[in-house]
Amino acid sequence: MSTATPTPEPSPEDISRALAEIERHLLEPAPPALPSPPAEPDDAGETRRVRQLRAEVAEARQLAALQTDDTPLLLDTPRLRKRRKKAHEAARLHRLGQDPAMRAWQAARMRRLLVAAAMVALTLALAWSTAGVQHFAAEGALAWSPGWIFAWLVEPFMSIALLVVVGARAYLGTQGQPLNDRKLIRIEWLFLGLTLGMNAWPYLPWSTEEFSLSRLVLHVLGPIVAVAIVTALPIILAAFARLDPTGGTADGGLTSLTYSANTGDRVRRTAAEVAPLIERAQILIAAGTLPANPSAYKLQRALRCGMDDARAVRDALAEEAA
Repeated sequence: MSTATPTPEPSPEDISRALAEIERHLLEPAPPALPSPPAEPDDAGETRRVRQLRAEVAEARQLAALQTDDTPLLLDTPRLRKRRKKAHEAARLHRLGQDPAMRAWQAARMRRLLVAAAMVALTLALAWSTAGVQHFAAEGALAWSPGWIFAWLVEPFMSIALLVVVGARAYLGTQGQPLNDRKLIRIEWLFLGLTLGMNAWPYLPWSTEEFSLSRLVLHVLGPIVAVAIVTALPIILAAFARLDPTGGTADGGLTSLTYSANTGDRVRRTAAEVAPLIERAQILIAAGTLPANPSAYKLQRALRCGMDDARAVRDALAEEAA
């Protein structure tokens, strides 16, 4: 049986040394902490710079793909849209101008305007000559005397009678019924001759001591204008009466030029619309002026028409020959 060895009691010196060691350890400063190593990224090499560069490459690839798409270039800009709208409106106005009803309305409006302007000019011309006729009719009468006053009435009653004849001829001309009676024409020339003679007589070389050409021209200007209007107005109205709203003239004259637009609907002429041109082309072919199968260019030169009309005539002749 073994016997436990008793633990010796620490001596007071051992206790003092232990306390001194503990106190020294408490008074010493703590050693500096070592820096912790940086945290490694989730993936090998995936740094912020790498992520930024990867984003730039992805953006560049998307931009390169979008830049090859021409869809934005096909869109109309505001300026192009405005210009396209004006061109479309002009094409529609042109097509409307080729409509027979529109052509008839335009001709009627222009005819009324010309007749009104001619009548106003004729009235002013006769009013201009009134002073010259009064000077001739007064024969030196005192101002405001009966002879001087009645002299002012000579030109008005002749002018009114002349305007009645001219107005009747003008109105009937606008209705397509020109009035070319010789008696009426002689009446017109009689009134105009009297007006011209009375205006010019006091200023002719044998009627005045001091002849002045400028005074003579000035006083005969009104009657000359009246003569010109009376002569030209029936001719103009007769030309309007011969107009054909379909594009030609009532007597089978030349047709108007046609227009073919590059975009939109083209103005096409059928064989029925160019029948007068076809007849004229057949006459020229029979006379030997045109070949048996003329081209559109030769037809255009010979018939003096538009290229579309020439093509329509060429096609019609080719169909008849076949």
